[in-house]
Amino acid sequence: MDQDDKNFFASLVGAKSDGDGDYEIELAKANALARPPKTAPRPKAPIESEPEGQLTVDVYQTPDAIVIESAIAGVRPEDIDVNVTPDSISIRGARHREKIAEDEDYLYQECYWGRFGRSIILPQEVDPENAEVTFKNGILTVILPKMIKRRSRKLHIKVD
Repeated sequence: MDQDDKNFFASLVGAKSDGDGDYEIELAKANALARPPKTAPRPKAPIESEPEGQLTVDVYQTPDAIVIESAIAGVRPEDIDVNVTPDSISIRGARHREKIAEDEDYLYQECYWGRFGRSIILPQEVDPENAEVTFKNGILTVILPKMIKRRSRKLHIKVD
């Protein structure tokens, strides 16, 4: 590599020559090592204006039902809406904080707070009228009885 190439690459990393051709990296200009800038704090707006997080679910079936389970810790049952149709289910809710820390005080921030929801298209028709919902130890369980349909039906011929 010739001297022009070295000068070019040295200028890219914010280095300067000490006259002997050796380069010293200026730490103040090393943006790659700098801490990323803090994001602006979120405005304290009503929960309806915030984006909706996606609820995680487990969906499985038994011979008679489709079962949906979701861990929704820290949510009161009255803050959860479950709507069922014969071919889909929609779960919506909100998780509210008791105490809010300032953004700069967080070491980790992984928990989702605010509105959440999930809609699922079901693989088989269910009976919404006989669905059951329970909420125990932070686990929401929805049991959706499958509609039993006969695969074939014998038709009687009418004679006119």
